[in-house]
Amino acid sequence: MSQKKATIQVHVQPGARSNELSWLEDGILRVKVTAPPRKGRANQALVALMAEVLGVPKSAVQIIRGTTGRRKLLAIQGLDSGELKKRLSVVEAGK
Repeated sequence: MSQKKATIQVHVQPGARSNELSWLEDGILRVKVTAPPRKGRANQALVALMAEVLGVPKSAVQIIRGTTGRRKLLAIQGLDSGELKKRLSVVEAGK
């Protein structure tokens, strides 16, 4: 039996004033993190924030593409795409 896994594209903005999520017009999730883009700190902050928002352990959130860029593809273990969409439904569109 295979474990559930959902993927989502995100655009990360490191060095922001606060950690927050919003949707871009193209349907990509924008994730602002306060951590700087050095030594993997922004990636660690991204994983921690997504885990907190989705209610999953940090170990369930994995960056599968884009570790050095701002556009990333995340895999979320234990959620299917419907559950992922439901948990992110509280995120509002960005300005």
